[in-house]
Amino acid sequence: MTKLSGDLLDALRQAARDAKPDGVEFIVNSGWRSAEYQDQLLRDAIARYGSEKEAARWVATSKTSAHVSGDAVDIGPAAAAKWLSENGADYGLCQIYRNEPWHYERRPGAAELGCPKMYADPTQDPRMQR
Repeated sequence: MTKLSGDLLDALRQAARDAKPDGVEFIVNSGWRSAEYQDQLLRDAIARYGSEKEAARWVATSKTSAHVSGDAVDIGPAAAAKWLSENGADYGLCQIYRNEPWHYERRPGAAELGCPKMYADPTQDPRMQR
């Protein structure tokens, strides 16, 4: 979990401690990624989905990926992602994309205001339009 933003890592650790009594264990399936690895994931997605447009629904470019900047984690198993969907706002951890229930990013105001409305997928996220 090196190279994750400190705030994200702290929030994730606290949420994981608090989920443990509920029998929920968090596994970070993906955290920080190098730009090279992100580019490879995108190439793989283009090959899998047949076009850049369709791949963009699932994989960001290395210039726009919150994983490359250390600001996102993919959480498993499903019980952990479900726990975060119900409790994550208390820690500032929010699901960002409706099609990716495992993808969480830190939103500092979420504890007071709740998580922002989810995007259908990354193609709807203005940050991905850079």
